[in-house]
Amino acid sequence: MPTPDQLFGWAGQAAMVGWLVLVLLPRRWPWLLAVPRYIIPFGLSLLYAGLAMAHFFTVDGGGYGSLAEVRVLLSKEEMLLAGWVHYLAFDLFIGGWIAVNADRIGLSRLVQAPILIATFMFGPVGLAIFLAVRAGYFRKSPDEPLEAAA
Repeated sequence: MPTPDQLFGWAGQAAMVGWLVLVLLPRRWPWLLAVPRYIIPFGLSLLYAGLAMAHFFTVDGGGYGSLAEVRVLLSKEEMLLAGWVHYLAFDLFIGGWIAVNADRIGLSRLVQAPILIATFMFGPVGLAIFLAVRAGYFRKSPDEPLEAAA
């Protein structure tokens, strides 16, 4: 049975592969884009599910009802790891969503890269940046005056 530290390392390496594919490799091959969008997040989700289901109910006083309960819950190493894997899975999935939508609206890969890196490092910050950029991108449509788009 792998240790929590080993699982942490493997999960981080898998997520890093996904981020490298999103940021650096071409997206013209659907099978390659499926790796960071679906395959790695699915694997991480399974790891999360296994950890959470095996350990959630074993932490006395742990839960989601208060910050104190979350602190107790995450005091168990396996649940802390599950929380980290949760971040890895969701952030990568959202990164894939951002990449596909940014491509769809024609956003340059040079603009996408810092947004994806922000999503990798700070999750919701990258998502917020993308949503703001996307809103501004549509607002500056050449067919519509700025005042009419507001």
